[in-house]
Amino acid sequence: MDVMALIDKLDDLIHNARTVPFSDQVKIDREEIYELLDQMRSTIPEEIKQSRWIVKERQEMLAEAKREADRLLADARDKASHEASQEEIVKRAEREAAQILEEARVREREVRLGAEDYADEVLSTLETNLGKFLAAVGRGRERLQRGTGPSDATGEAISPPIGQRFDHHDDISS
Repeated sequence: MDVMALIDKLDDLIHNARTVPFSDQVKIDREEIYELLDQMRSTIPEEIKQSRWIVKERQEMLAEAKREADRLLADARDKASHEASQEEIVKRAEREAAQILEEARVREREVRLGAEDYADEVLSTLETNLGKFLAAVGRGRERLQRGTGPSDATGEAISPPIGQRFDHHDDISS
């Protein structure tokens, strides 16, 4: 029997006890009281043990729940940290990729402009040389048409070797 039932019995015993005439006192059977008290004494330690066990179990469950909550929280923090670091790695990689692309564009522009400058310089030199060659060809043709014969680079007439004469079909080399 549990303690509460025994207390209820004690309460009933006192409530149903006979009153002493002309007073507020009641007459209670001592043996019944002692028997209830003995039952309480034997029941209380068992209930205290049970309640202690229940409290201990509850504390263990709470501690386990706290450990699990702490573990889940730590896992969540680790995952968040990992994802944040992954996101930072991706952002850093994107920044580096953008920087590499920009450097490549700048380098490509420099190379293209350098190549264009070089090509322009070569074409300019070629144009100058072609101009000189065309001028020399023009002068040579003009002299040939006037019948004056070939001349050297200074414009002086070149005389053919003795006994030879220049033809229009002979090669002129300078």
